Amino acid sequence: MGLVTSMYSGVSGIAANSHNLEVISNNIANVNTIGFKSQKAVFSDVLSTVLHNGSTAMQFGHGTQISAINSSFQQGSFETTTNATDLAIDGNGFFVVNNGRGNVYTRSGQFRISNQGKLVNPQGYTLQGYTMSNGVAGNTVGDIDLTGVQSKPQASTTFTAGISLNAAATATTTFNTPVTLYNSVGQQVIMNITFTKVAGSNTWTFAPASSVGTVTVGGAASGTVSFDTSGNLATINGATVGSGAAEPVFAFDFSTADPPAAAMSVTWDLLDTAGTATNGKVTGYSAPSNNSSLVQDGFTTGVLTGLSVDSSGIVTGLFDNGQTEQLNQVVLADFLNPGGLTKLGMNIFSASVESGEATLGTARTGGFGGVLGDTLELSNVDLASEFVKMITTQQAYQAAARTITTSDDLMTEAINLKR
Repeated sequence: MGLVTSMYSGVSGIAANSHNLEVISNNIANVNTIGFKSQKAVFSDVLSTVLHNGSTAMQFGHGTQISAINSSFQQGSFETTTNATDLAIDGNGFFVVNNGRGNVYTRSGQFRISNQGKLVNPQGYTLQGYTMSNGVAGNTVGDIDLTGVQSKPQASTTFTAGISLNAAATATTTFNTPVTLYNSVGQQVIMNITFTKVAGSNTWTFAPASSVGTVTVGGAASGTVSFDTSGNLATINGATVGSGAAEPVFAFDFSTADPPAAAMSVTWDLLDTAGTATNGKVTGYSAPSNNSSLVQDGFTTGVLTGLSVDSSGIVTGLFDNGQTEQLNQVVLADFLNPGGLTKLGMNIFSASVESGEATLGTARTGGFGGVLGDTLELSNVDLASEFVKMITTQQAYQAAARTITTSDDLMTEAINLKR
């Protein structure tokens, strides 16, 4: 029995080391797989036979076996990319993706916008997150869906123009300058302001006209501005700057416009923040009249042109109207025992009894790591270490095979004793 047992012990060594080589080979094969987590085979001995159970037990084993294959969730190194939706987790956590049957988990952050407007991984699984509204994340986990996302328009409320009116101009000289504004439905409104020089002083009247709807200034068709001997703004509609002068307010009526829009009041920013002095934007120097700049706070509807993701996992939309808006926040998952997760292939894991249920949260809170945009986590396989393991496994395999041939030689000798 002893020689036969030793042969089977050798067989167990061959089988166990064959499986170990499979694990090592898989690690080496995935050295360039994004987000891959290496594995390690755990050996244990097989139940021993007891020859004597006295004060000192006499036992011998029956070989070895693979008792477990553990995954290492050690952090992999990072690679910077040029794709904003390439994501990596710096620390604990897994991305949550939905495969159509339920949520599964991954460390691979290769996400793209699908033709359905959703953030998906290469397998088409949809990244999960919270929808944000006014900078606050909701509490319902769902697909990160960018379908139909656009930036809402904002009606103009104020504008500043760098206008210089020629003090040397003769009476009745006119200067026209367009001011681009936006109404409540995002329609562009061109307000053309016509300045007319008044005889005998450095005073100009200004009259607005709108490309959409109608416009008045302070309830009238026109207003006035005048300048002192230094060319600085001195009065607005006859009131002295610093002594009761108010900034002109242009009132727009779009009730008959196509499309109709809400009434709009737009203030011409001429004074400093205290309202007691000119802000220096409108002057009356002896130089050709010009409008060198225009700043206003309205904008039209914006189409999504790009995304960015910050360390908290907040997905911000970039729009062609120059605006940005927080759209979603990526949700992360963690487990009491990540090593107990079930591998599904394609860098995907599912929860199991051994791993426990997923705990959901967001980046940089409750022990979760941060999210890195434009970044991918590389495989955590240590190639040098795997080659060393492969060499030792090969030696162990050869040694186990040698025990079989040695046992066979001994059995042959025993058989030959009867000759």
